[in-house]
Amino acid sequence: MSITATNQATYAIDGHVGHVLQQTLVDLLDLTLLAKQAHWNLTGPRFLPLHQQLDTLADATREHADTIAERAATIGTAPDGRSNTIAATSRLPQLDSGTLRDDTVITRITEILSTTAAGLRQAIEATADDPITQDLLITTGHTIEQQAWLFRSQQ
Repeated sequence: MSITATNQATYAIDGHVGHVLQQTLVDLLDLTLLAKQAHWNLTGPRFLPLHQQLDTLADATREHADTIAERAATIGTAPDGRSNTIAATSRLPQLDSGTLRDDTVITRITEILSTTAAGLRQAIEATADDPITQDLLITTGHTIEQQAWLFRSQQ
């Protein structure tokens, strides 16, 4: 029991792991929103499979965001998933508004996933002293890199 209290206090005082988790949360929430934006505005001959793939991506990233937010709370950092926080701090490239052709969606979502994966790799390295957080980030990174491959394979 004292180990948990000590670890929680260390991570909360240090703030480093909490900061990494917060940035990861923001990027995952933004990715979820971008996937839904593309999902709603998709046009072109590959509409149906891409429409479904974007839903799968949004569901997966939303689940990972929830896990990351709960980890932050567990170590004493209040996660901030408000829209203004996402808009102000996301590192992800954005989509254009309006309808989006299927080939454009594949290219842009692949770029967004690659940026997300790079951020996760940095987060994994930055949390080497917290193997539990690092494990969650590795699992999330696996999903993001797999999704990037699935989209990239259609180019």
